[in-house]
Amino acid sequence: MKDFSFSEVLGLLMKTLPFLVFRFLIYFAITLGFVIITGTGAGIGYGVGSIADKAAAGGMWGGLAGFGLAAAIMYFIREYLLYLVKAGHIAVLVELLDGKEIPGGKGQIDYARQQVQKRFSSSTVLFGLDQLIKGILRSFNRVFLSIASILPIPGAAGAMKIINTIVTLSLTYLDEVILAYLMKTRSENPWASSRTALILYAQNYKSFLKNAVWLALFIWASTFVVFLVVLGPVALLVGLFPGTAGPLTLIVALVFAWGIKQAVIEPIGMTALMLVYFKVTEGQTANPEWEAKLSNVSSKFKDLKDKASAWQGQKHDQPAQQTLRAGQG
Repeated sequence: MKDFSFSEVLGLLMKTLPFLVFRFLIYFAITLGFVIITGTGAGIGYGVGSIADKAAAGGMWGGLAGFGLAAAIMYFIREYLLYLVKAGHIAVLVELLDGKEIPGGKGQIDYARQQVQKRFSSSTVLFGLDQLIKGILRSFNRVFLSIASILPIPGAAGAMKIINTIVTLSLTYLDEVILAYLMKTRSENPWASSRTALILYAQNYKSFLKNAVWLALFIWASTFVVFLVVLGPVALLVGLFPGTAGPLTLIVALVFAWGIKQAVIEPIGMTALMLVYFKVTEGQTANPEWEAKLSNVSSKFKDLKDKASAWQGQKHDQPAQQTLRAGQG
């Protein structure tokens, strides 16, 4: 049995409808950018290929080059997407879970940005923390959620690989859930609170796995349906660009499906796992045994402790520096 209700998840998301629209516009713009850059590359490749009587091949390779360029741009803006879109949405959801009123319309987006800025001074700090959390989660899940792969069951290796893939996909949103914990606890030291949040996850990982597999099946089935729905229209769209039929149709359809998944489907998984986390860990404290286990499986967990100490040291230094400046004045 799962520890969340889809009706509760959808009810929360409907209260953040302005932010869902904002997400949709952001990811639609990204998807459109992919199509335009890919199409421009295809057109240039088609023109160059025509000189050597290989227009179709030139169009395809030009389209692939354009897609690669768009992917590179996406890679460089991922830090700001986390800061402006994902963290902002998490912030308003946490406020709702705390029973607070949030603005509607455009004011909700401004409110979300303010909440994120209170917790994280810059996108760089948030992005660095998020990457560290992801690394720790990968190490932990690889050890504790892949134990079945070493059991002596004849002929089970292939099945275990599939199971491990499902496990990995099902826990995609855990780093965002950790960020939700930081915002809900009004953390003064995000690095130290992240350590606590990770320990709470580790000591309850079986509960999370059970719920996350439910979510993975729902999310990826929904994404596949979206892919099938957009495949036809995308084929017509790609056909407008010279020499781009074939593989590029599938690639662009995947981009469209990804954009819709990020904008509409992903918030469902994120919100559901967030509800599970707060329900399962309510009233718990971090178990030192699981802290030791995390330290053993991930060197990055030790890095998190060092950053927490450094952050705390900076906080202690600030009042002293302010007093010194006042004395000098």
